[in-house]
Amino acid sequence: MRVVLDTNILLVSIPINSRYRIIFDALLSEKYELLISNEVFLEYQKIISAKANAVVAVRTIDSLSSLKNVLKCNVFYNWNLIAQDFDDNKFVDLYVAAEGDYLVSVDSHFNVLKKISFPKVNLIDIEEFVEILKQL
Repeated sequence: MRVVLDTNILLVSIPINSRYRIIFDALLSEKYELLISNEVFLEYQKIISAKANAVVAVRTIDSLSSLKNVLKCNVFYNWNLIAQDFDDNKFVDLYVAAEGDYLVSVDSHFNVLKKISFPKVNLIDIEEFVEILKQL
């Protein structure tokens, strides 16, 4: 299963006591492949560093860099499907370029993807993703 996680999804899955920790634990257990691009990785790094303490940020980024199920993908085309927040397009472009199975986000800007027939993006929210992971 190839997955793109919006930054906020990854962020809420990191704390050990988070109800969404299953997402990070499943990643560490190689239950899915996390797709990243340079742009997405840099955003992860920036936001985690800003929101968490330095130790958590370094450990998380080091983990993402070393896991064999974190797949770095190159994006060669920008679809620009999300007009409300162009910065969100990096996740959509990655999903399309890497042929993802799911794009996980709770950001309302992504909802426009449900109305677009091409390229088809399988957008799910965090609760849906947790349920999928519980089935594994």
